[in-house]
Order: sequence, then structure tokens, then C-alpha cells
Amino acid sequence: MVELENKYTPTSRRFGLINWIGVWSLYKKEVLRFLIVIGQTILGPITTAGLFLLVISLAIGEQRADVLGVPYINFLFPGLLAMQFLTQAFSHSSSSLLMGKVMGNIFDLIASPLSALEVTFAIILASVTRSFIIAVVCILVFAIFLDIEIYNIYYSFIYLFLGSFFLGAAGFILGCHVQKFDEMSSYTNFIIQPLVFLSGSFYSIEKLPKFLQTISEYNPFFYMIDGFRFGFIGQSDGSISFGLIYLSSLCLITWFVAYVLYKKGYKIKS
Repeated sequence: MVELENKYTPTSRRFGLINWIGVWSLYKKEVLRFLIVIGQTILGPITTAGLFLLVISLAIGEQRADVLGVPYINFLFPGLLAMQFLTQAFSHSSSSLLMGKVMGNIFDLIASPLSALEVTFAIILASVTRSFIIAVVCILVFAIFLDIEIYNIYYSFIYLFLGSFFLGAAGFILGCHVQKFDEMSSYTNFIIQPLVFLSGSFYSIEKLPKFLQTISEYNPFFYMIDGFRFGFIGQSDGSISFGLIYLSSLCLITWFVAYVLYKKGYKIKS
């Protein structure tokens, strides 16, 4: 009897501070999850951006109106691209958790030797990876038809990462909260997409009334799109340095909320 009790005595964690193999395995699983349906997760958003660009190009015709000192098409392209990768980052993390709960395999994730820190980072970084793939492929494809110039690739990279990380963390929070796909669609259609559409994707906020410009200055989606566009055209509506600080803070806050919710098992373990 004594031998049995000693045999099953709990041991300490054997993976060190971070279970790197586990994190990599979960991250790889999440990346493969969206790559398996690449037509829906990668090619779909790129096609949508292309249709928007084509329709608007035909609508303005031969007009050569400049926005922020560049042709409107050059202004529009980064906004359309940001609109796609931001919504897809949100979609990935939220659908990952919701599908796990609906299909019942969320318990495999809970029972895995991964901490809340490791799970949140693996899933959110997979969302960021999905955004990066969409952005890179989209740029390569549209470079065939458009004269795309990149003013500073580092700003585009940083804002792409911050925007995708923020939306990935927000999607993780929503994935913990909702229980049905209808609920998730409501949040996406009535909150995320309107905020992305109305944050300067198609226009400069200089065209807005003063009070709407003031509201836009507090909208994180505006800084994501504006900062990403700055990397392409070298012009911006808002402060690039403030946007970096603002989005970095929001990324930390949303990740921490996601971490706490998952650690407590909010609407997951019940």
C-alpha cells in the first residue's frame, strides 16, 4: 500500500519554464488547420480584396484624384489589405476555440501539458501567421497589376504584427465567451467589420467632420490601418509614434484578459 502511494506521488513540471515543444506543436496544428482549407482562409480574402479594388477602380475610371499626396488606388490598396488580414486574424482565434467547444475536443487542449500562457501565445501567433501569409501573397499577386511601392517595410511589418496580435487576442476572448456560431457571427458582422470599414480603409479621415475625426483618434482600428498604410505611401492621417504605443498597450491588455479567461476556464471547463 505504501509503495502504491509513493508511486503516484505528483511530480514537478518537467518541461522547464516554457514547454517549447508543446507550444510549437499547438502552433503548428493551428497553422495546418487553416492551410488545409487554404481556399477559404487565404485565397478567399485575397479574392475579396481584388474584387473591391477592381470595382472601385472601374468606378473612379480615369479620375486621378490624389489622397494624402498619392493616387487613390495606391492609397486604397493598403487599406483593403489591412481590412482582410485584420478580420482573418480575429476569425482564426475565435473559431479555433469555438470549434473546440462545439466539437468537444477542447478538453484535449485543456488536458495537454500546456499553461494558459503557452496556449494563448500559440493560438494568437497562429492568427498572426495567417495574416502575414495573406499580406505577402496579396502583395505579390497585386504587384503584377499595380505599381506597388513600399516606403518603409518595417512600419508595415510592425503594424501588421500589432494589429493581427490585437485582433487575435480579441478573437481568443470572444472564443472563450460565445457558445454558438451565430453569436460569433453577430460580433463579427456588427462590431469588427463595421469598425474596420469605418476606420479609414477607403478614405482619409481628413474628409470627416471634426467630431468624427476626434472619435477616430481613439479608434485602434484607425491606427492599425493608418500605420500599415504609412509603410507603403509614407503619409499618414494620425501619429505613427502614438499608434505604436497605443496598439502595444492594447495588445498587452487584450492578451492578459485572454490569459486570465483561459486560466480560469471561463465558459470552457463548465
